[in-house]
Amino acid sequence: MIEFVFLLPIIMGLIILALPPSVGRLLLLITSLMHLQLTVMTWLGKFTPAFAQLFKATPEGLYILLITSFIFFCISVYAFAYVNETDITNKPAFNGCMLLFLGTMSMVTLSDHPIMLWVAVEATTLVSAPLIFIHRSKEALEATWKYVIICSVGIALALLGCFFMTLSLDLTNIRVPLSYTSLYKVASSLDPIWLKTGFIFVIIGFGTKMGLAPMHTWLPDAHSQAPSPASSLLSGALLNCAFLGIYKMHILMVAAGLGQFSSNLLIGFGLFSMFVGAIFIINQPDYKRMLAYSSIKNMGIIAFGVGIGGFALYGAFLHILHHSLIKSSLFLSAGNILLGFNTKKVKKIGGMIKYLPKTFVSFIAGFVAISGLPPFGMFLSEVVIIIGAIQSGKYLAVTMFMLAVLIVFAGIGKACLSMSFGDEVEKLQTKERMLRVIPPYVLLAASVIITIWMPQPVYNTIINSIQIIGGKIHG
Repeated sequence: MIEFVFLLPIIMGLIILALPPSVGRLLLLITSLMHLQLTVMTWLGKFTPAFAQLFKATPEGLYILLITSFIFFCISVYAFAYVNETDITNKPAFNGCMLLFLGTMSMVTLSDHPIMLWVAVEATTLVSAPLIFIHRSKEALEATWKYVIICSVGIALALLGCFFMTLSLDLTNIRVPLSYTSLYKVASSLDPIWLKTGFIFVIIGFGTKMGLAPMHTWLPDAHSQAPSPASSLLSGALLNCAFLGIYKMHILMVAAGLGQFSSNLLIGFGLFSMFVGAIFIINQPDYKRMLAYSSIKNMGIIAFGVGIGGFALYGAFLHILHHSLIKSSLFLSAGNILLGFNTKKVKKIGGMIKYLPKTFVSFIAGFVAISGLPPFGMFLSEVVIIIGAIQSGKYLAVTMFMLAVLIVFAGIGKACLSMSFGDEVEKLQTKERMLRVIPPYVLLAASVIITIWMPQPVYNTIINSIQIIGGKIHG
């Protein structure tokens, strides 16, 4: 049954909490590999749900699940070496919470029931909060409280959105199971007023967890204070899971003939998020916070592409994949920099090309990739979104889109070049370790390979995810 996909990491996570950290590190790595195998088997249709009204292997869910499982495996390889060089090495909560985090995110991707999806998203907050507080500093405590409180308020609003969606069904006296799959079939009969109200609450609620501005304020603090493996998951996987809650509701809106309403909201939140991320990236003194604001900008790109629809929707789903791979790689490289120089301040780092040459390559390559330059996939996804927006006649919107992208390129470029080629400021604290160097390279290589050659199952899943609301693969 497909429930094994999320039950395995949850059960192993609870077990690891009671084991010594040295054993937990090994079990974290083994479980991540087993989870990837279960994910592939689910893709191949080997599992069916035991609770069909709650869980289902939908195309969009499987897409996010595969991305999550793959990057988690790479992160677990990195963490195997990383935790041994930090104060996390004696904290069993790290390994256990990482697996609980994987389990709850996997549950989100397989949930077909609105309330079950909400429960799973809320669970991700509870199990990931200890990861942000793992260093137990004053700043980490503040970031953890902001994360828990702001995201919980947002998720509470999303729950109201789910209730309004349910009310739109009750008013019609139609009796169908409360699942997204069933609701899509009767969408045209649902009450439009309550559906619109529900979507407003859903995009604000799940948008808080996704990092859409202005509900994004928890994200820079949480990403900067969490250890690098956890930061990679927060940015590369969690934000996608929150997007899934919005996307499923958007499908329902389109099926109900209200797609224009939800699309306009997505475009508006998307552009606003892009500019908020771009503005705060300029002269950002903390390179982990800089990467966090980049995530806000990229979530805006995804929301914008989904709102535009058509060809741009294909670009948005490509962007989800490549952003997850590249941003996870960048946060892992940032972890190597932090271990090497023992600071998160841009101005205190210089000469990385000399002192951390392997990390320099992955960090600069990540900068090129996140800036939307070839040969990495974000170049392709952004071009597709721009073409789709032009075809839709959104000329002002696409101009604002490109302006935000250019601002981010300038802001990140200035910091990366200073850190890589600037004068040495801090002395090197530790040398590079291969287990910490290889995963960022693998993630970047995956982006390049998929840009050149996309496996047919991945391509089919993207098409199946977007065609339900009119997405297409050609201009």
